[in-house]
Amino acid sequence: MTDGLRADEEARAHRLVRIGEPPRTRGEALRKLVWVAPWLVFLTSPVADLLHGGHATPVGAAGWTGLAAFTGIYLALVFRNMSRPLSPAAVYTMVAALEVLTVALSLTFGEAWLGLFVYVSVCCGITFPLRLAYWTIPLNTAALLLVGWRVGEETAWGLFLVVLLVGYSMTGVRQLIHTTVALRRARATVAQLAANEERLRMARDLHDLLGHSLSLITLKSELAGRMLPDHPDRAAQQVADIEQVSRQALVDVRAAVTGYRRARLATELAGTQVALTAAGIAADIPVEPDLTGVGEESESALAWALREAVTNVVRHSGARRCTVELLRRQTLAGPVAELSVEDDGSAADDGTGVAPPGVAGGGAEEPGNGLTGLTERLEKAGGTLEAGRVRGGFRLVARVPADRPAPVDSGA
Repeated sequence: MTDGLRADEEARAHRLVRIGEPPRTRGEALRKLVWVAPWLVFLTSPVADLLHGGHATPVGAAGWTGLAAFTGIYLALVFRNMSRPLSPAAVYTMVAALEVLTVALSLTFGEAWLGLFVYVSVCCGITFPLRLAYWTIPLNTAALLLVGWRVGEETAWGLFLVVLLVGYSMTGVRQLIHTTVALRRARATVAQLAANEERLRMARDLHDLLGHSLSLITLKSELAGRMLPDHPDRAAQQVADIEQVSRQALVDVRAAVTGYRRARLATELAGTQVALTAAGIAADIPVEPDLTGVGEESESALAWALREAVTNVVRHSGARRCTVELLRRQTLAGPVAELSVEDDGSAADDGTGVAPPGVAGGGAEEPGNGLTGLTERLEKAGGTLEAGRVRGGFRLVARVPADRPAPVDSGA
């Protein structure tokens, strides 16, 4: 998550404008254009001048042509170049064409056209390398003052700071775009590396668990085969040893798989964000849960509680917002970790202790399904569950002990 943005706000911003990425659909292209369109406000003065300035027909036609060419080049630079960058030569040529058109149109039609210098500064800031932009923006500002001295000095000085500061602010926008793109790529790389590391860990664990056992089973099978004709009693002993090793290997594999399958709260929080966003529900979710003192079994119980509650919200509540909180409280029985999931829907679980049909596996009344299963799971971990309607919505609160001593660093 980015600093200063809650998870739901970041997801909404990502849907609205995918900064630094090409639009995937016509709707995204339109939304990007909407972000660019407000800057076209400086074109109102040239348009008004062409409509009401009393220019001769040939002069007016030339003005409309120049303005259309200027607008097309500008939009191509700031709209297309942001998603699919043009070659440096094309960028330099187009910015130079904008500067020439700006100077020519301003000298020809007067001070109403000086606002075009703003667009040239925008293009310099957002398309040029930083070192080049730091020089071309002041040069464009100087050109504004020189042309303004001929056609309208007061207007030129009024636009002086706008042209200068807008250009430099666009360099910051460009840096933000590059940083955002780099951050997304880094996140994708980290996720891929984490997945690869998990595969390697699983391969190592399975090798360590089964390599020795299977080698021993193979060896004893060969011995039993050789002993069987002449020493059936010794062959039977080898077969018994094979059975014992096989059973122990099965126990080890089951224990390992249980560890892989254990629900993790951080993983469930990330999945919750995705599920709620996909369902169009605004989500307020903690980024990094504090699980100090919470054992693995208790964490797993909280993760299952979160999964069941969010499934209920997505499928049955009709909610528009869902808030997830993880707090630490001191009670008479000791410190507890408290997970609460609250929505503003009207069709959530009725609080009877049984989830609606279809929740978490179709609503079959088995341990682990619905509120009854969650209560049993939490009680096994020494925790409690509360669920019911509150303030026009539904709230589920799961509590587990948080008094497990932290691991002591031996300094080794």
